[in-house]
Amino acid sequence: MKIQNLKNSPRVPFNLEGYILHSEKPVELVHLLLKPGDALEKHKNPFDVIFFVIEGSGILAINGDNLNIHSNDVIKVTSDKLRAWENNSTQDLKLLVIKLI
Repeated sequence: MKIQNLKNSPRVPFNLEGYILHSEKPVELVHLLLKPGDALEKHKNPFDVIFFVIEGSGILAINGDNLNIHSNDVIKVTSDKLRAWENNSTQDLKLLVIKLI
């Protein structure tokens, strides 16, 4: 057994601070940090995703609808939906991304 954390996990392959905490089908866990002003551009994934907001708040755009998401909120986004994140606050936005692969 290996304990994973932000110090010993691989980084995500895009330009945000994120770490892959666990990756084993059918689930992958990613810790994602968006600093104030950071954004994750519009995209789709070939799998469903559940977002859990660990800390902070931001805007989650899903197919053009902007949702204000806050600490301890959970939302599932299905694979057919276009999504984007924006940290429009003055504090860090920390997300646990649960990919259902």
